[in-house]
Amino acid sequence: MKDLIAATYAPMRQDGSLNLNAIAPYGEFLKSNKVKGAFVNGSTGDFVSLSTTERKQLIEAWAKESPENFFITNHVGHTNIREAQDLAAHSEELADAICALPPFYFKPQTLDSLLHYCSEIAKRAPSLPFYYYHIPILTGANFPMIDFLRMAVDRIPNFEGIKYSHYDPKDFSRCLHFDQGSRNILFGVDEKLVSSLPLGATGWVGSTYNHLAPLYYKLISSFRDDDIPSAEALQEKAIFFVETLDKIGGFNGAGKSFMRLFGLDMGPSRFPHHTMTDGQLTTAVQKLDEKGILPLLSTSFSEEYLTN
Repeated sequence: MKDLIAATYAPMRQDGSLNLNAIAPYGEFLKSNKVKGAFVNGSTGDFVSLSTTERKQLIEAWAKESPENFFITNHVGHTNIREAQDLAAHSEELADAICALPPFYFKPQTLDSLLHYCSEIAKRAPSLPFYYYHIPILTGANFPMIDFLRMAVDRIPNFEGIKYSHYDPKDFSRCLHFDQGSRNILFGVDEKLVSSLPLGATGWVGSTYNHLAPLYYKLISSFRDDDIPSAEALQEKAIFFVETLDKIGGFNGAGKSFMRLFGLDMGPSRFPHHTMTDGQLTTAVQKLDEKGILPLLSTSFSEEYLTN
C-alpha cells in the first residue's frame, strides 16, 4: 500500500441499516481523486457499532463493487478473538489485506499476549498480508512498535506491516527503516502528515483522505519540491478542516455528514456520533470557504450549500 488510502465510512439509510448500493459510486469517487484504496470497517467506519454480519456485508460489497486496481483492506479486529478469526477467514477471497487492532476493554498486558492475538487471527487468512493497527489513544495498548515488529516478523508468516495511527516520530522512523524498509509502515495521523515526510513515509491511511485528497497530494508535492512553507501551510488548512467539523458534535459523525457535499449521502451516524444538519453543514462550508479550503476539496464538491 502506498500513497493515500481512505478510511471509509459505512453508508447507511435513514433507518440506520446499511446502504450497500452506495459502495460502487463511493469507490469511483475515491479513485477519481487518486486515492489508491479503501480501509474498510475501521474506526472511521464505525466498526464498534456494527454487528459481525454487517461487517461481513460491507467487505462483500467492497469486493464486488470496488474499482479496478483499488486496494481493499479489511479491518477484522474485535474484543472477541473468535469473532476476529471469523472475520479474517471470511476476508480471504474478498480483500487484498487484513488488519487488526487489539482488544480494547480487557487489553493485552504484554507483547507476547498481543502477538498471540495477532498470530491467531492472521493464520485464519494465510493468503492475505496481515497488518497490525496501532492506535493506543483508543485501544490503550501502547507498546513500542519497533519491539512488536521485531517479534512479528518471526511469529506471523504473513505479517506485512503496521497501520501506525499514533504520533511517535522516533518509533515510527525505526519501524519504517527496520530491515532496510522491508515492511509496509503506513502513517495514520492525518493532522501530522507533513511531519511524516522527512522520515520517509510513502503511505498514509486516514479519514480526511475522503474529503481532502487534492490538498494532501499538493502538500506532498510541495514538500518533495522543497517548498516546505507551502507544505506546512496546507497542513494547517487540513487541521482547520478537522477542527471545524470536530466542533460540530465530533469529527467522526461530521465527516460522514460532509460527504453529502460530494453527492454521496452516507446517511446518519450511529450513536454516539452526531449527524450534521443541513444548517450546520452550510455553516461549516462557509468557514472553510473563508480559509480558502474549498478549491482543495476532493472533486464532485457541490456549491448548493453556499448558494442556498
